[in-house]
Amino acid sequence: MSTIAIFGFTGYVGSHITAEALRRGHDVIGISRSEVPGSDAAVTAITGSITDQELVRDVAQRASTLVVAVHGSVDGAPFLPGLVPSLLEAAAAAGSRLGFVGGAGNLLVAAGGPRVVDTPEFPAFAKTEAESQAEALKALQASESAADWFYVSPAAGFGPQAPGERTGSFRVGGDILLTDADGNSYISGADYAIAFLDEIDTPKHHQQPFSVAY
Repeated sequence: MSTIAIFGFTGYVGSHITAEALRRGHDVIGISRSEVPGSDAAVTAITGSITDQELVRDVAQRASTLVVAVHGSVDGAPFLPGLVPSLLEAAAAAGSRLGFVGGAGNLLVAAGGPRVVDTPEFPAFAKTEAESQAEALKALQASESAADWFYVSPAAGFGPQAPGERTGSFRVGGDILLTDADGNSYISGADYAIAFLDEIDTPKHHQQPFSVAY
């Protein structure tokens, strides 16, 4: 098995990815901005920030995959897009792969658009986060870096408010929001993590985004 470094490993998505990685026998380096007392002994926990370029470079040398499970925005301002160049640089130098926990806002509601974030019903309080995640993806796609990356957008219904269960059954799509026969779009945290680890274990999307939902 490989070593996976997870920035934001104590958050909602990061904790699910951590659990799935451990379940599959991977070694996990977990990075969090604050010290985590009593964290899983199987995780090598590091207190630090994804903004610390020296830390990112060091971790990249130790892990085959860097997982970015942090917010796209902080305090109402974009956060993640500006970090993309340094993350790509560190990954390329170390020969590591970058995996991004993305958002659903950048997905299209149908072929030709509009994006989910641009629809009238999209909540105003979540727009900065959604736009920031979308800008991070644009930065990845515009980069000429040799680093291999992937970006996984969840369904529209996703998060701690609707955690769901681990079923192991879901669909993988592209840049159009996946919905069921009733128009619902949903994925549990555990099943999102399965899709994410599937991509780490058996890479299929090289320098590409994809989406996952029921």
